[in-house]
Amino acid sequence: MTAEILALLVEDDARLARFTAELLGQQGISVTQVSDGEAALRAAKARSFDVVILDLMLPRLDGLSVCRELRKTSAVPILMLTARTDEADRVIGLELGADDYLGKPFAPRELLARIRALVRRARGHLGAEADAVRVGALELRLGALTAHYDGRELDLTSYEFAILRVLAERSGRVLSREQILELVRGTSEDAFDRSIDVRISRIRQKLAEDPRSASLIRTIRGVGYMLAKDERP
Repeated sequence: MTAEILALLVEDDARLARFTAELLGQQGISVTQVSDGEAALRAAKARSFDVVILDLMLPRLDGLSVCRELRKTSAVPILMLTARTDEADRVIGLELGADDYLGKPFAPRELLARIRALVRRARGHLGAEADAVRVGALELRLGALTAHYDGRELDLTSYEFAILRVLAERSGRVLSREQILELVRGTSEDAFDRSIDVRISRIRQKLAEDPRSASLIRTIRGVGYMLAKDERP
């Protein structure tokens, strides 16, 4: 029987890697396991994966560098695993295009939930809804997981698309960071203040070719974000 999900696990701790691979395998997830960054890039080039589970502390090429290289050619969902407690490391990972993060040690159920949520978003299995969401010049094509602004396709990761969708479906309504996280991944736990800020910043950068988009996603100081129903400041 074909596995439900194909995962690339990049982890140099042999004991943790073995445990994680066995855990995922029991849940119908086929795991390719590598222990350094260079091997991760070779594996990702040789085969298409549904998700990359990427440790930050790796030999030969660290996880942040792997994330940067993967994002040059691939939109595969990336889940960072990190034992670091420094918020700056998480922010850098998100800025480089990681979709989600999970701190070590992690609960097995949490890892599985994060992986499945990322894959569902990437495959477009977000529920039976309208084919598209349109707000002014912005159009989100839900089945294809693509976003267009005034006809120009935006190069979004699956997580960025999910955030933009949450905002677009509630255009004109202010959402807190916690509400956005819960709507996107089903929980606001283990969030840090800048995680949504970083992702919103990346979305804005990708919209920025058109100056009219500058006021599309508005920051409501002390509250959160709102996608405007019109694009006037």
